[in-house]
Amino acid sequence: MNKTITRHQLDINRRVSHTAALFGVHFPMQFEPYVYSVTSGLANEYHGGYWQFYTLSNGGFYMAPNADQMFRVSCGNGYEGDLSADALGIAACLYAYSHLSFGGNDAFVETCAEQYHLLRDYMLEHAEARGILGAID
Repeated sequence: MNKTITRHQLDINRRVSHTAALFGVHFPMQFEPYVYSVTSGLANEYHGGYWQFYTLSNGGFYMAPNADQMFRVSCGNGYEGDLSADALGIAACLYAYSHLSFGGNDAFVETCAEQYHLLRDYMLEHAEARGILGAID
């Protein structure tokens, strides 16, 4: 029997310690800027802003724009559709984890590969799974 994967929003005072424990210096130097860049490339109307950080009950992590709007997404794979800010953040994090999981044998690469699979497992239960899959595949 599969357990439902749940998410928990990180309090602002735990964000730095949590991301540092998970990614080390790679979070502010590689992961976070890559996620922002991917998001800008996926959604023309995304112009920055505050992001929420989430932990998952399976050990995963993702971040998503703090916005109450739908974003029009256009991808290089031909997918076009609308995603909520939460779904857009999941898609951007999956792109980042996938990209950053190639390029070496260090702990950060392994963490990105593991986080990709943990987030993908959560995404498959998400209400917008079909759209996210369209955007990332």
